[in-house]
Amino acid sequence: MRALLLATSLLSLGGCALLRFMPTPDPSQAWIDLHTNAESELQAYRVDAKPLDDDRYFQVSPGQHELRVRFQFAVAASNIGPNSPAHQRDCQLALNYPQFAAGQRYRLEAGSIGFRPWAKLYDDRHRLLARARETGCGGS
Repeated sequence: MRALLLATSLLSLGGCALLRFMPTPDPSQAWIDLHTNAESELQAYRVDAKPLDDDRYFQVSPGQHELRVRFQFAVAASNIGPNSPAHQRDCQLALNYPQFAAGQRYRLEAGSIGFRPWAKLYDDRHRLLARARETGCGGS
């Protein structure tokens, strides 16, 4: 019984070490969560031309900012042509918003339609605030 308890404890500690916990939002900053579907990956990489330390979210001072994200997604074969394999896309998008507010949470959602990526910024009531523009894409 003790061995089982010890093994369970060690496994749970190892699992916790693998997770990167999100920091607590600073109430003097605006917090921007990133969301996409399970088949895609969305990463924060720059605010106002400055690289970020953590690619899972943005935290910015009140006011105007340009957010840059990297969005990776698969284009379904049905969007390419008969007998075509799926195609991976790796895109960068930029979003400008002039009114980030301290203590507010925002949500940046991304998706795609065929080969074209999109991203939209929403407030905590899911009202659309801004749309991102594509700044470059590549693929394999």
